[in-house]
Amino acid sequence: MSDPKYGEPVEETTPSADATSADDAVASAHEGLADAEAASRDVAVDESVAPAPVEPLESTPAPAEAAEPVVTASEPVHGSLYANDPVDEAYVPGAYSDPVAPAEVVAPVVAPAPQPIFVQAPEAPRPRGNRAAAGLIGVLAAIVFGLLYLGAALGLGALAGDVTGENLGAKATSALTGWWFWVPVVVFFLAFWFLGAIINRGRWGAWVIFGLLVGAAAYGGHILGQLFQAPFWQLTASQGEEVVRGQVLAPLAIAAFVFGRELTIWFGAWVAARGKRVSELNREAQREYERTLEAGPRVQQG
Repeated sequence: MSDPKYGEPVEETTPSADATSADDAVASAHEGLADAEAASRDVAVDESVAPAPVEPLESTPAPAEAAEPVVTASEPVHGSLYANDPVDEAYVPGAYSDPVAPAEVVAPVVAPAPQPIFVQAPEAPRPRGNRAAAGLIGVLAAIVFGLLYLGAALGLGALAGDVTGENLGAKATSALTGWWFWVPVVVFFLAFWFLGAIINRGRWGAWVIFGLLVGAAAYGGHILGQLFQAPFWQLTASQGEEVVRGQVLAPLAIAAFVFGRELTIWFGAWVAARGKRVSELNREAQREYERTLEAGPRVQQG
């Protein structure tokens, strides 16, 4: 039977007896294969029950190879507390703990630094002087000197017959306006004050000794007053010398010396007494200052 070519009509065939016999053969073959397979299963079960012979192992040393470290479950795992504890791969830190409130940052309390307390140191007492008092007392002494000097001049004038009861007032008034009276008074005052400035708080003995110098100054003031009264700027040298020579031993010049010296002694005693009190006050102030230094500084509560 030849294959049909393209474009030729195909003849229809009907199953024959040969095809039927082939199908029967295939079916019987399948049945035989099924029986053989079932038999083989039974034999396999029987063989599995029987123990298999054990063959001895040959103990031939094998070359040691470098064993690589193998991490097993028995070794500690990073992050676990103990080596045998199972590792919870799904553990999230803080998932099973109570939420922690954030701590408040409190600024540390800084104790204030001690402030320095400034205490004014006591000042050393300034020693008190006696010069101003000597000047004031010298003014009183000069007034007394002027009165005594004027009285002596009027008395000497009365002895000479120049001063009488009728012209006593006029003579006294003219004396208060003349150079011969004021110059010795001013010189006496300046000499007394200068000596008081030197002696200051000294003792009375210094006034007694150096009172002679004040008396000499008063004596010189008398002569200088006579020159001013002349007046000396209108005199020649010889005339001025004659005036000085005439007053060297004049009774009023000697009276000026005596008054100046005696008043210095007695008013000097007053100045010395006050100087003694001032010295005591100075010593007391110094002792108080030393006690304050020994006691140390004190904080005054306001």
